[in-house]
Amino acid sequence: MSAGKLCKRNVITTGRDCTIREAAHLMRKHHVGCLVITEEKSGIIEPVGIVTDRDIVMEVIAEDLDLNEVNVGDIMSYALLKVQESDSIIETAQRMRARGVRRVPVVSDSCELLGIIALDDILELLSEELSMLARLTSREAEQEHKKRA
Repeated sequence: MSAGKLCKRNVITTGRDCTIREAAHLMRKHHVGCLVITEEKSGIIEPVGIVTDRDIVMEVIAEDLDLNEVNVGDIMSYALLKVQESDSIIETAQRMRARGVRRVPVVSDSCELLGIIALDDILELLSEELSMLARLTSREAEQEHKKRA
């Protein structure tokens, strides 16, 4: 399966100038743990950073900074890992592991934001696949038993 097929297409985005308070409200409203920071470049909405709920806690709240004075652009991850929609899930998971990230934007060949994949999405897919394989094994045993009975 490709990253483009697994990704969630409804990505919650904002610009660099969004305050931390606004970002927290967006995350709560949409029940998400991150915001993808985007910029329009040549008519394409491109991901340029990501801010997670953990970033807000570690970089702003723990440092006792004013939520209205800090913008997501001040704390976002700039070395953003992006994957192509055609990348395989295995390749995507390997790149996520290598970079130590739990969420990754999925982009087109022109770097346009298409979706986002979280570690949870990959775990759910693999869990379903393993469950199917486990059922196959038990079904095979049932078939063999019926043949011999």
